[in-house]
Amino acid sequence: MTNDLARWQFATTSIYHFIFVPVTIGLAFLVALLQTAWYRNEKPEYRRLARFFGTLLIINVAVGVVTGLVQEFEFGMNWSAYSRFVGDVFGAPLAMEGLAAFFLESTFLGLWVFGWERLPKRVHLACIWMVSLGSALSALFILAANSWMQHPVGYVVNHKTGLPELNSISALFTNPTFLWGYVHVLLASLVTGALVMLAVSAWYLRKGREVELFRNSARLSVIVLVPVIVLQLFVGNKLGEIETKYQPMKIAAAEAQWENCKPCSFSAFQIGGGSNDKTPSQIIEIPHLLSVLATGTWNGPVQGLNSLQAEYERRYGAGNYVPDVFIQYWSMRVMAYLASLVLLLALWGAWLVHRGRLEHSRWFLGISVWAVITPFLMNTAGWLLTENGRQPWIVQGLMKTIHANSPSVSSTDIWISLIAFVLIYLALGAADLVLMLHYSRRGLQQDGGEPGGAGEAAGGAAPAMSY
Repeated sequence: MTNDLARWQFATTSIYHFIFVPVTIGLAFLVALLQTAWYRNEKPEYRRLARFFGTLLIINVAVGVVTGLVQEFEFGMNWSAYSRFVGDVFGAPLAMEGLAAFFLESTFLGLWVFGWERLPKRVHLACIWMVSLGSALSALFILAANSWMQHPVGYVVNHKTGLPELNSISALFTNPTFLWGYVHVLLASLVTGALVMLAVSAWYLRKGREVELFRNSARLSVIVLVPVIVLQLFVGNKLGEIETKYQPMKIAAAEAQWENCKPCSFSAFQIGGGSNDKTPSQIIEIPHLLSVLATGTWNGPVQGLNSLQAEYERRYGAGNYVPDVFIQYWSMRVMAYLASLVLLLALWGAWLVHRGRLEHSRWFLGISVWAVITPFLMNTAGWLLTENGRQPWIVQGLMKTIHANSPSVSSTDIWISLIAFVLIYLALGAADLVLMLHYSRRGLQQDGGEPGGAGEAAGGAAPAMSY
């Protein structure tokens, strides 16, 4: 019971925190592009757009940092056995994340916020690019640690303590699950940032407000979205091949594939097939597609859950090694199907941009406003697919989740903190939503565009504070 509650608490805080991470990475990059456009052509509309979307970035960072700090404490409070087990491996990447990436991002974000009229244009532009770099590096170090949990590499077991110790930092950062997983997260972040920017821009274009300015940001978001979502589909497929090799149980569960197959059809939709019902009653199959997605070949074999369960019992002893099939199956499809819809939206937008009709298509603009929900659903589904698919392991093949929690923490303790976190997070979520909607709908303030201009004199040092 205590272990399950600890899992629920960490899942709640992790999913909530991961709402903000992709927005930060994606928006930081897009704001840097807008400011670069202003630096190159000195058109004031790009400066105004950079400050406008920079305000949304600051709000998101503020809430995201608060939610992320909670996880650091949970490692020691709820998962002390796990922390002791992985401490000699996780120490390096987590220290790098805190001392390098986080401080890099936060320091240069402060310089960017307060440096509009105090720093030379080139230095100020470099600040926002360093913010973008810092947010990407932060994800890099965290993903390196998480990928070690999926596929442990670069370690030796200390025979005196029985604990793994890192002996190759290069192996940690060349872990195949990390390399493809990190690119996957970066692309997901760019998709998220682009759809947030597109949704805000589309809302203004539908209202006929600031059309000349938000036409630019809408075009930028579409131009970024098209190649990124295409590349994301390719990278997602390669990541599936990597996980088939190193975590075959995760892929078999994602397909509710109980028996070995060769070639293997992809289940587009089915009823049944979960852990308690191993025979789907209805199924739509696409021949050979699972072989292509899982192995990269037309007739590639995929091990079934029954075969893998028997193999794991021989290797690790008695127990249930099959993750929750329902979560795996539908998480994968939510992510894949929504990504396909986003691709169609991006191609539609690209065609409208090419025709010069983007701001006139009310159907496209209306759908784009609501499409902002899709990246958050995809990101959450991807997180569930990755983390649930590793169960019952907290570190694949080395430590089970049931052995990882803190023995001294009671169920009552976790219930109290879980309820408190949920209430606090609901309040933070409401505050973030209100602030994001308020500042995104408030419009762009007048800005002189040059030092001493009309917009500068009103105290434009900090976008989030000046308007």
